Amino acid sequence: MSADRPLAGRAASAERALRERHLRRVWGLPGTVLGRSGWPPAGRQRVHWNWNYWWQAHLLDTLVDAHVRDPSPDRLKLIERFVASVRLRNFGKWTNDYYDDIAWLGLALQRVGHLGLDVRGGLEAISSRLREGWTEDAGGGIWWRVGDQFKNAPANGPAAIFHAREGSTQHAQGLTGWMTERLVDPDTGLVWDGLRVDTGELVKHIFTYCQGVYLGACLELSEMDRVEHTIHAVAEHVAPNGVIRGQGGGDGGLFAGILARYLALAAPLLPSGVARDIVIRSAEACWSGATETPHGPLFSADWATPAPSLPLAPDAPERDLSVQTSAWMLLEAAATLEHTRH
Repeated sequence: MSADRPLAGRAASAERALRERHLRRVWGLPGTVLGRSGWPPAGRQRVHWNWNYWWQAHLLDTLVDAHVRDPSPDRLKLIERFVASVRLRNFGKWTNDYYDDIAWLGLALQRVGHLGLDVRGGLEAISSRLREGWTEDAGGGIWWRVGDQFKNAPANGPAAIFHAREGSTQHAQGLTGWMTERLVDPDTGLVWDGLRVDTGELVKHIFTYCQGVYLGACLELSEMDRVEHTIHAVAEHVAPNGVIRGQGGGDGGLFAGILARYLALAAPLLPSGVARDIVIRSAEACWSGATETPHGPLFSADWATPAPSLPLAPDAPERDLSVQTSAWMLLEAAATLEHTRH
């Protein structure tokens, strides 16, 4: 990696570390590969018994980030194998019952398609399923999962981005408009988690994830006033000292990385340097707080605090694929801003 691209070098180090620690065959089958959900792996994790579909979708998306940063035939082949392995491990299907999960895989597959790989079957299945999730209950939007009574930002946000990118602008506007009307706190500008349609209860948890997906949806629709408003709300409320706050392990391990991805996409389009500063400061904190392992850096679940030393405790969130993918995603996002200035 060129010496004048230190942030790209850090992203490359994160990629190598995650690939060495987590990428393994599925059920021992040749030509397959997915990310083990934990490291060091527990018994069930060794054989991919734990199926974290949406973690794998983000891992695939971040592999695409790496390929954009540093194209290589070997990585392209890895991406092709990874896509096939997702469908294999999902028992021959592209979709499941969670609309947020399948929207994330759809976003990754859209980018895979731009690399020249044929993923049309997956994109068609996902687009169709997402459209099935829309109802007029509570004024529109899609459900979190099939058969549920909860509509939330984690489903509607990535679905809006997906539909915008496939050219279905009106549908994307409907999803984004529903979030604006129902889930944006008029006082802080932050995005609440969701609405329980059967009871009318607003679930007002503040997750970095929700800010990221709403930001991304507004960005795709060129709603730049809302983009800027959301970024300033993020800076004020969920990025103390300019570092995106962590939200633990498990699914929460991905939340900060998702926000970083969409902040980085917004940054070059805005006169203010706020989005760029948050991504760069978060990346600096993440990198400086990493613990070195034989496979490369191990990143903290909360970028503002150092990662624990080895050996990791059995319940350490840093064991989770979600946490390590999120940090790698952040470093790839920072690398895209390496030579931008505000």
